[in-house]
Amino acid sequence: MKILICGLPGSGKSTLAELLSESLPTAVWINADVIRTSYNDWDFSLEGRLRQAQRMKHLADGVVMAGKIAIADFICPTEAARTEFNPDYVIWMDTITEGRFADTNAMFENPTKYDYHVTQWFDNAQVQLLPVIERYMKICKEKA
Repeated sequence: MKILICGLPGSGKSTLAELLSESLPTAVWINADVIRTSYNDWDFSLEGRLRQAQRMKHLADGVVMAGKIAIADFICPTEAARTEFNPDYVIWMDTITEGRFADTNAMFENPTKYDYHVTQWFDNAQVQLLPVIERYMKICKEKA
């Protein structure tokens, strides 16, 4: 399973991803900032963001192929980037109306397809989400 946690900078994506990855025993957390740092690629143009989505997809697909759950947190600001990443499950962190970068705010398209919509941060987010994700995983196994 490949989980995308998307939203504006400062919305709580990394915080939730870390907590969720600690709550799911086979989860691997893939953080976009860590990936950008390792590639030394700070291009935030539309093209650069699609390239980052491709990287994140490649890494997450590898985690899934290894039989684990990939939890990727990154802004993923456009429908095109989210389509490129191709998640199984989308969590939209919609906890703020504006992030700290004007160019990202201008580019960000609210997701039209998501599985879970977080509109306000709460201290036990991972506990709230765990049953939802477990139910989704059960449905996937039944379909297979």
